[in-house]
Amino acid sequence: MTRAKATARRSTRAKSTQSASDVETLRRIALSFAGVEEGTSYGTLAFRVSKKFLCRMKEDGESLAIRMDFAEREMLIEGEPATFYITDHYRNYEMVLIHLSKVHPEELTRIFSNAWRQYAGKRSLKEADQR
Repeated sequence: MTRAKATARRSTRAKSTQSASDVETLRRIALSFAGVEEGTSYGTLAFRVSKKFLCRMKEDGESLAIRMDFAEREMLIEGEPATFYITDHYRNYEMVLIHLSKVHPEELTRIFSNAWRQYAGKRSLKEADQR
């Protein structure tokens, strides 16, 4: 089984509608990482670490735009296009869009962790590695 198919199986949720609990799950996950701050970007909920942008909610209120390298983005979109996607605007940026109602919290935590590790300061990384 390919990694993309395994990821797709893990991330699919039974429910298919957006709810406040999806945003609260995102908030809980994001704020569990050292140094992450909640704010806004383009008028939507956003999270940063060390003043570096990690992710933000899209204006549709259902999708999250989060930093991710091109290789992983391609794999996730190919493996689970109903959950992971991009628009023309994001094509040249190392980011992916995620339908929050369709991603499993464990998968969202993994994705957020990867983005966080890319921009967190050395002290935060050291503390996380000691846990």
